Amino acid sequence: MASANLKLSSKPCTHRFIPHLKRITHRTPTLIIHATTAKVPTIQLLDVAKQAADAGAAIVSANLDKPRNISYKGATDLVTDTDQASEDAILNVIRQSFPNHAILGEEGGISGDVTSDYLWCVDPLDGTTNFAHGYPSFSVCVAALRHSTPVAAVVIEFAGGPGAWVTKTYAAKRNGGATLNGKPISVTRTSDITKSLLITGFGYEHDECWSANLELFKHYTDISQGVRRLGSAAIDMCHVATGMAEAYWEFRLKPWDMAAGVLIVEEAGGTVTTMDGRAFSVFDRSVVVSNGAVHQELLKTMEPKVEKLLKQGIDLSPWFVPKGMMVHSGRQLE
Repeated sequence: MASANLKLSSKPCTHRFIPHLKRITHRTPTLIIHATTAKVPTIQLLDVAKQAADAGAAIVSANLDKPRNISYKGATDLVTDTDQASEDAILNVIRQSFPNHAILGEEGGISGDVTSDYLWCVDPLDGTTNFAHGYPSFSVCVAALRHSTPVAAVVIEFAGGPGAWVTKTYAAKRNGGATLNGKPISVTRTSDITKSLLITGFGYEHDECWSANLELFKHYTDISQGVRRLGSAAIDMCHVATGMAEAYWEFRLKPWDMAAGVLIVEEAGGTVTTMDGRAFSVFDRSVVVSNGAVHQELLKTMEPKVEKLLKQGIDLSPWFVPKGMMVHSGRQLE
């Protein structure tokens, strides 16, 4: 997945207003539907999220099993024309309905009014490397946040494989449950790690966090029924939400990687925290999602790893927070 060209602060997050991102302006729409701070019904946000995700998925579908136009951000961090085309389609839908809302897209960065109560997090193609190889684990992700808390989310997973592609649509709204193709989903009740299937992921930088996670991978491979690494954080979380796995964790994901998936897990009855057990924000640099029953057992091993990283001076403070945006603690939605 390609990272947006964002300006980051090197200072830890200690205030409610955090300078981070350079604002990118866009042509002002002629139709204004909602004022910047007007509260929008969650069902309406979810409806627009579905329309936007469908628009992005249509672009991805049109480019399946075709030659890829690939460019590289780094040695292994790639991006395709489909990523940008999908994001353009998604943003067009969101802006038509909510021109005053802020949007944080993987490819385009921040746009819109960052003083709005609403921020949309968009990953137009989560799992770009898999898409480029035709490997069936990539998705389109759209989430609406109010006061920095996800309140509506859609993830469209592409599964099957070359010549036999199918899609699965996961959706959730705050306090409204989670669904897969319109049917309710829920996490498992397994409480024993030795009877659990786990999932993790690794970033492109082979740094201290990468090494710490490799140690966790080895540890849980020894004591669980297996640890999978699929390459799409959103799909990993959705698989926990549907009960296919008991937990997923990873370091240094971006807001667009996590915003949709974490809400789907929570609304399916799961638990989401940072890897050192703190209340989670989409701007955090670590996440662990689980069925809830194995969560504390996971944290017993993960918390010391995070503590060691912090003692080494590794920056795990919030990142990719739009400049001027108010970040609330907990779920202060009113």
